[in-house]
Amino acid sequence: MDKQQCLDMATAIINGNPPDDATYAELARMPEQNVLDMLPGADAIREHFFGRSVHLCCILNAKSGKCGEDCAFCAQSAYARTDAQIYPLMDSEEIRKGVQYAKANRIHRFSVVTSGGRLSGKAVARLAGAMASMSNTDVRFCASLGTLGATDFEVLKRAGITRYHHNLETAESHFEKICTSHAYADRVETIRAAKRSGMRVCAGGLFGIGESDEQVLELGMALRHLDVDAVPVNFLIPVSGTRLEKIPRISALRCLKIIALLRYLLFDKPIIVCAGRTTHLGRYHDRVFQAGASGIMTGNYLTAPGRNPSDDHAMIRGLGFVPCSGN
Repeated sequence: MDKQQCLDMATAIINGNPPDDATYAELARMPEQNVLDMLPGADAIREHFFGRSVHLCCILNAKSGKCGEDCAFCAQSAYARTDAQIYPLMDSEEIRKGVQYAKANRIHRFSVVTSGGRLSGKAVARLAGAMASMSNTDVRFCASLGTLGATDFEVLKRAGITRYHHNLETAESHFEKICTSHAYADRVETIRAAKRSGMRVCAGGLFGIGESDEQVLELGMALRHLDVDAVPVNFLIPVSGTRLEKIPRISALRCLKIIALLRYLLFDKPIIVCAGRTTHLGRYHDRVFQAGASGIMTGNYLTAPGRNPSDDHAMIRGLGFVPCSGN
């Protein structure tokens, strides 16, 4: 597949005629050295559905460490031997400070994230109370609290939390190589439960964990089938003491290919590049928008430093984009 074929595919998508699965499989097989041929079409799709608007989000690691899950990449897993901080659920004042940080830095969406398989009902209610007290700001709220049930989602909704984050992490065919303490199906069911409750869902994955091109496509197809509302794209930052500490880092071209492939596939969904953006792409990290990204995470990650929001705002302005203010 060459540049013109990619542009033709983009035009068809924009006109409401997405390609069949076989064509997507061909796109996924594009050699890494030819990835730049994918970008003009991906950029055109992004421009059509999202214009010059860039979604900005940030997270707060509100409960850290001692997670009983064995995810191979995670610094907070009890199975890992890392220097990640360990602390219980933050109090309401610390959570309020996180919201204030988002507001002060003109960040559209703020998410509270907690370690562990799930947060207890009592803790969910306490966190929701803290968020509800800040619901009069312009910041939209998101939460990532593990495997919750219908009652928990109702509590979050009443507190003004409009979106639930729960990544699939990787393709089903690769999942058991990454995690054995819970099943891929459990993650799917949590996404479905959140959607049944009426919440929007932010679900994507982590790349650079040994997946193939076909498995990137497999994950994208699963996200399309689940009709998630936003797709975070993370690139592994290997942490010493985890099972994936020595896995080779993927190239900047492969990162761009992953973003572009997801844009062709999930053409009308926000794609938000999160962890690993600057680590993997370096000085070229602003090319994620050419590859089809419509948003970025700014500020710190869960256990690693991120990028200063003022630098990201300057980058956005310099590229002729504007921060989004919608849902």
